[in-house]
Amino acid sequence: MSNTFRTYVITGAAYGIGLATRQLLESQGHYVIGTDIRNAEVIADLSTSEGRTALVEQVAQKSGGAIDAVLAVAGVDIAGPATAAINYYGAVATLQGLRPLLLKSAAPRALAVSSITSVHPYDEQLLNMMLNGTEEQALERARDANYAYATSKRALSRWIRRNAINADWAESGIPLNALAPGLVKTELLARLFEDPDKKRAVSASTPMPLGGPYEPSAAAEFLAWLASEKNGHMTGQTIFIDGGADAVIRGDSVW
Repeated sequence: MSNTFRTYVITGAAYGIGLATRQLLESQGHYVIGTDIRNAEVIADLSTSEGRTALVEQVAQKSGGAIDAVLAVAGVDIAGPATAAINYYGAVATLQGLRPLLLKSAAPRALAVSSITSVHPYDEQLLNMMLNGTEEQALERARDANYAYATSKRALSRWIRRNAINADWAESGIPLNALAPGLVKTELLARLFEDPDKKRAVSASTPMPLGGPYEPSAAAEFLAWLASEKNGHMTGQTIFIDGGADAVIRGDSVW
């Protein structure tokens, strides 16, 4: 990694992959502005428009109006409207809202955390509402839709692919990417794996022949590289760090 001092903003910085990424970047001597609903410099609820506005305002104040990278890591898997509101709309608002602060960096970077579930079954109507409709419509659909989490992550990856090549990002010199983890050893996964039936179901839906579930620090290493000066040309990508799950699930279909 470069020894250049950089300022990073990480949502979801209090737990899991967000916390591991924060710790890694700080260990490298960088300044990290963490945001979350608790235990962070910026407290903001990304499920609401007020919380998204507060995040941008507070980050602008704490950063002095300039940042080098934004990492939209925050996400939940609780089904219903909150999942869509935070995972998709909250992430997009974070990236769009902080983009003006990135323009003052010599090497700006932007990324989000998607998921291996972005290639799982999804709700097509909810996906279309997220990408082409209004948030109000999407949240109403999310009340009853199956696969809300997977759909929110698919929408996020597609939004990144669509927008990474437009003037706001590519022509402004800002690589925009997503990382799609497989099964990560978080508290949520530990709770799921306490139930043998749920463990079998989760493992079957996300087969990881290389190494199985891994520690958040492994994802943090890749996020740190994506957000560094070294990543100057990769954009519009969702990169799977999943022990081979995507290759198993989609096989040759993408090529």
